[in-house]
Amino acid sequence: MSAPTQRAGCLCLTLHAHLPYVLHHGTWPHGLEWLVEAAAETYLPLVATVRRLHADGVAFHANLSISPVLLEQLADPAFQSELPEYLRRKIVAAQEDEAFFEQAQQPRYTALARHWRAVFAETLQQFQAMQCDLPAAFRALQQGGMLELMTSAATHGYIPLLGTAESVRAQLSTAIHSHTQHIGTAPRGVWLPECGYRPAGAFTSTLTHLAAQRAGTETSLAAANLAYTIVDAPLIEDAADMDGNAVHAVAANSLYRPYFIADSQVAVFARDPRTATQVWNSQGGYPGDFEYLDFHKKRWPGGHRYWRVTGAGLGMNDKDIYHHAAAEERTREHARHFVALVADTLTASQQSSPILCAPFDLELFGHWWHEGMAFLEHVARAAAAAGVTMTSASAYLQQHPPTRHIRLCEGSWGTNGDHSVWLNHDTTELYRRLYAAEQTVREICSANTWQRNATATRIAQQLCRELLLMESSDWPTLITTGAARDYAQARFWGHALTLQALLQVWQQYLADGTLRDDSAATLTEAEMCDALFPNIDPALWSTATTTLTPQPVAAPMHD
Repeated sequence: MSAPTQRAGCLCLTLHAHLPYVLHHGTWPHGLEWLVEAAAETYLPLVATVRRLHADGVAFHANLSISPVLLEQLADPAFQSELPEYLRRKIVAAQEDEAFFEQAQQPRYTALARHWRAVFAETLQQFQAMQCDLPAAFRALQQGGMLELMTSAATHGYIPLLGTAESVRAQLSTAIHSHTQHIGTAPRGVWLPECGYRPAGAFTSTLTHLAAQRAGTETSLAAANLAYTIVDAPLIEDAADMDGNAVHAVAANSLYRPYFIADSQVAVFARDPRTATQVWNSQGGYPGDFEYLDFHKKRWPGGHRYWRVTGAGLGMNDKDIYHHAAAEERTREHARHFVALVADTLTASQQSSPILCAPFDLELFGHWWHEGMAFLEHVARAAAAAGVTMTSASAYLQQHPPTRHIRLCEGSWGTNGDHSVWLNHDTTELYRRLYAAEQTVREICSANTWQRNATATRIAQQLCRELLLMESSDWPTLITTGAARDYAQARFWGHALTLQALLQVWQQYLADGTLRDDSAATLTEAEMCDALFPNIDPALWSTATTTLTPQPVAAPMHD
């Protein structure tokens, strides 16, 4: 691929940070360990990388979507106290490995153990230097113009399959309130969970007796003052303009420009398939390179990794020792290849000021793909020389607003491009219970009883929290893929049982006008276990509420 002689266009790198709510719900192998690993291996390295680029005068501009449920956890004192302890355990484990390998006269392994000790010691120092406040660090990067922070649905609820319009509204409005509280400004963009989109039309399901006309996803986004989102390429390629003409037939290379969705002013960018394949493809993608650190093979106790991928289809016993310098050189080569691919794609689009949107799950970089953060840094350093301008979505839209409206097809970035990853024979009972819960919570929140006093409001708020947690797209995803299937099932049904117990508390309170000791204990335990979104507003689930603008819960009257 040849280097362009002029500006090729813009690269909108969009990274999506998300983990389900795991605080107070297990530690290892599933639970809190997910959160601290991602923070140590991805979130903190991202902050360090962007700061380093800025200090070197490299023009790094990108989008970072942080799901509200993740933001809530990063700001929680339980996480802020646990991460340093986790890092200290990793340091000690590396020291023990170092002593073992040194005694065994294995100098290459000894050097690697010493490397891991230094890495985790530096990470601990970094976290403590920022007063253990990752949201504040992200906020500072946005204020410095390096990252544009986007939001997502509150608990990553899969918007196309939520059972009521009120649940869609609550997911988005709660998200905006949480984001604004932690970041200080309202988000302009939203990462739709799993890039799932549904156009306007009838919402029917064999799992619920309700059938209703539902607004398109863009209408919900517009009501929430969200300006743009991202969808997978086929949704754009199969779209039609407002006159019914196929987009691909009237606009060559239609993926490299934004559009307005339907008759809204919500812009949509397409996920570029070529760059996505280079990063995600399990066979030929960059992360599978034989020089890179193998994710699966670990030394116990301690869990440090000392081996490289080595080759395709090899067993754990056939892995060779990892060479840090060789892997680092591969990140440079892959970054140059990626940027050249971006430049050639933009040039070939033959559009004025084209933009290539490259969205990825952030946790891929650093956690799953150890060298991924170094790859991103080299991409940023190589972009300018290749004629590629890194930009955020809002900055691009300000200079190049969409000029065409299109009607998107329904779909997602999941397997088959539809909703089958989340709704299938393995998850039918989850959605059956979820739809019943959504209707029940809507009925309670639509009445004014929950506003009677502080106790009534507390119960209603916790009902809403449990419903949001039931709606997380992570549970059906993990069940369908088989990854942490038992944990996902336990989590969904655990929240369903908690919600059922709270409904009994609600009925008892309505009947007696007081909260019995056992009911008070049930409510307090739920509040302590699932303590996210402290100012959650039950009015968002009310059929009488017509706006998505989040409002803090007014101080209720006391009993």
